[in-house]
Amino acid sequence: MTRLRSYNFVAQPHAVLYYSQRTTKGGFLISEVSGISDTAQGIYHILQAHGEKIKWKHGSQLLKQFMRKGVFLLPTLACWQSFKLQFPANGNPPVSCTDKPIQTDVDLRGYDGAVFSPPHRLTVEEISQVVDDFRVAAKHAIEAGFDGVEIHAANGYLVDQFMKDQVNDRTDEYGGSLENRCRFPLEIVEAVAQEIGPQRVGIRLSPYADYNECGDSNPDALGLYMAEALNKCNILYCHVIDPRMITQFVKHVTESSLLPMRKAFKGHIYRCRGIQ
Repeated sequence: MTRLRSYNFVAQPHAVLYYSQRTTKGGFLISEVSGISDTAQGIYHILQAHGEKIKWKHGSQLLKQFMRKGVFLLPTLACWQSFKLQFPANGNPPVSCTDKPIQTDVDLRGYDGAVFSPPHRLTVEEISQVVDDFRVAAKHAIEAGFDGVEIHAANGYLVDQFMKDQVNDRTDEYGGSLENRCRFPLEIVEAVAQEIGPQRVGIRLSPYADYNECGDSNPDALGLYMAEALNKCNILYCHVIDPRMITQFVKHVTESSLLPMRKAFKGHIYRCRGIQ
């Protein structure tokens, strides 16, 4: 859950209380999202996991409490880029696999009256930089005392956009075929796993979701391909949004299920769905 209470991108004292109330001895907790770079801050008041050290000003107190309880704690690393649906980070436009703006009739005025900019199509060189940003952010998270990281590759943000054919219109090695569209997230997973160890890495996926016009024509194939490809990385877990949740707060009736992914993926798999 992203609570938008990390003012100035720094964890606040109330975070210690909030997470402590939600932990038990021997538990497993995935904390809120942390941006991987200055240009990955698509929403105000989220954490940062980059720079000289992860921006958990009060994190040491929080982590000490979790260690005493034996709680396994992971931050979620993300690049919060969602077409026009973000404020310009440091004056820069949002980035994407495409330069197409979102077509949905949304309010294109952001916080404090900021006007959204069309997305910038990432070059191959810039994609490599984003991959490295994830690696460095994971390194900082471990140095800060976290047990591992979850890579956010869901919900219509940057990594998810590359995987979905409704968005990805590239003609290079990062677009077109399913293998090419999944190249970017798998490169991120590989880089992070090499940096901190695969058993400290998880990933969040939403192959069936259509957040911010980020859908796919064959989500069953997409989910199965990622499950099989992730086996080669030997990561700890895969965290998948249920097919019945396509957009937030809207239920969806479907014959699809996560069973094929569950059978294909050799690690732990966690299922996420709507909670009444």
